[in-house]
Amino acid sequence: MRPVIFFLLFLQAGLALAQTPITPAGAPIVVYQTSDDYDAIRSNLELAITGRGMLISSTLHISDMFNRTAADTGLANTFYAKAEAFEFCNLKLSWQMSAAHPANLSICPLTVGIYTLQGQPDDVFLSYRRPAILGEAEEAAAAELALIKLYEGIIREAME
Repeated sequence: MRPVIFFLLFLQAGLALAQTPITPAGAPIVVYQTSDDYDAIRSNLELAITGRGMLISSTLHISDMFNRTAADTGLANTFYAKAEAFEFCNLKLSWQMSAAHPANLSICPLTVGIYTLQGQPDDVFLSYRRPAILGEAEEAAAAELALIKLYEGIIREAME
């Protein structure tokens, strides 16, 4: 019985660690790292977004762009093995941000990046920009918290 309990505790601790950002608290970009298959995490990420009733309005193929333009620009892709960014928006949160201040429309679309690095193909990174909302303190704080909860929920689900 003890080995089973130890295994379950170890598994739970591993999952908790996998869901902790690797960037410092308050960093402008929040980054998570997990050791898993890129395509599986990518599929999970898509489902985590669309499963919340949001449409992915654009998929930016960052590594493909760097690879395609390297010869013409002299800017070789020395960073990513694979890299994409999903853009999407949430109507309720867009309204909440706009209610805090009309200029907050610049925050949409929301973006979550997914990438692997050259030489680290088994490590998948997920990232998002920490929101900074204009407006009255209480309204802006509520909108920021709602956005962070959305981002965090999407990324945690993608890493499950």
